[in-house]
Amino acid sequence: MSEEKQSGNLVWFRNDLRVEDNTALAAAARDGAPLAAVFLVCAGQWEAHDVAPVRTDFLFRNLAELRKTLDRQSIPLLVLDCGDFGKVPAALAKLCGELGVGDVYCNLEYGFNERVRDAKTRDALEKAGLRLHTCTDQVLYAPGTLLNGSGEYYKVFTAFRKKWLEGFGSDLVAERTARKLKPLDVGGPVRGALDPDQVEKLRARHGSDAVADLYPAGEKEARGRLRAFISDGVADYEENRDFPAREGTSGLSPWLAAGVISVRACLRAALEANRGRADGGKKGISCWISELTWREFYRHVLVGFPQVNCNMPFRAETDNISWRSDDQQFRAWCEGSTGYPLVDAGMRQLNETGWMHNRLRMVTAMFLAKHLLIDWRRGEQYFMQKLVDGDFASNNGGWQWSASTGTDAVPYFRIFNPFTQSERFDPEGDFIRRYLPELADLDAREIHAPHKHRKKYPDLDYPEPIVDHKEARQRALAAFKNA
Repeated sequence: MSEEKQSGNLVWFRNDLRVEDNTALAAAARDGAPLAAVFLVCAGQWEAHDVAPVRTDFLFRNLAELRKTLDRQSIPLLVLDCGDFGKVPAALAKLCGELGVGDVYCNLEYGFNERVRDAKTRDALEKAGLRLHTCTDQVLYAPGTLLNGSGEYYKVFTAFRKKWLEGFGSDLVAERTARKLKPLDVGGPVRGALDPDQVEKLRARHGSDAVADLYPAGEKEARGRLRAFISDGVADYEENRDFPAREGTSGLSPWLAAGVISVRACLRAALEANRGRADGGKKGISCWISELTWREFYRHVLVGFPQVNCNMPFRAETDNISWRSDDQQFRAWCEGSTGYPLVDAGMRQLNETGWMHNRLRMVTAMFLAKHLLIDWRRGEQYFMQKLVDGDFASNNGGWQWSASTGTDAVPYFRIFNPFTQSERFDPEGDFIRRYLPELADLDAREIHAPHKHRKKYPDLDYPEPIVDHKEARQRALAAFKNA
């Protein structure tokens, strides 16, 4: 085994499928070290984590784009089929031995199972005389570095954001890109490494391309969408973001969730458009930066309060709520046939596109947890099984917020009225008509509560509300009080 091989580094790609602004890749390439890259397919683990087939497909398509980008610099990208996290430590140790590398670099992930995987991988590599280097990349501040006056993790977003802003500086969002990569000579075929055709077969087996046309893969696509949003949308973000019929959001969440673009790149673009201000300045920009901070907050919560990783509520007392088990109503919610047009339109958007507008994520989640009093965990799981931007930290945080079981959650007595939410955020009914074509003939006054206009539309093929809003509200208040 040559000394040149011994001095090389291995970059382990996970949810960071990009070359630009990748902390682990830049660290591994420091001082001109030769590089090889690896991606470990753990489809069994993804399925156990309820990763949506459309998200799996998106991941594989971005992996193919990453291979093309690395190929241009002759960096080998090895893809191994590990099945689940349990096989990762041995697979990586074996690969390092075959390649003759002594150091593995990767970006940290914060889910409980991911952290266990990394700890076991570190142990396996150290036993083999190898080293695992982990880098902070998904967040600006590593979990554990932003603590309150008592040395504890923050439970409230506003306090977290204040601390986040206090330490904010340009160094935190500085680009981390190695401009020239030196390839490691892997010496021919590597045992167990899959060729592109074999990877495509895994994609076909575990993914679904049902919405592939809506979400093109690759770093170039992500950067182009970011530029377009900063140029044309971010100034009006605060005004437009709650209206699902408008193109008011960045739409970047699938690429952020897969790490095809970094949060630093998003923040750099926002800061440049806001004269370097992370707070204040243009309202639309500072509002979007705040939303990116929520994303970071929920990752800190995963580490600081590990029970949320384990199917448990953040607020322990809410586990005493007597949730209803009504499969028929749950199915109506999943299918978008509750008789509440805004709820149904949101659910059909999810089912048809693999994505849902954030305002509607709150409306639909709160409807399930409070109007139907069905366990929020069933809804959390359903979202993950459908979302192309499925992200455990944000999905869990959002569901617990809506269900009043989580950190910084809405008070239990705050229960959205779906009819008034509809009138406020889709006043002309344009979004509802897009996903509920059976209501296309109703005017802007009628479309929010079709059940009130049955006499005018006797043949309307749309269900009656499956619960009465006032009765459901009282039932939810009683259940939360009793808990």
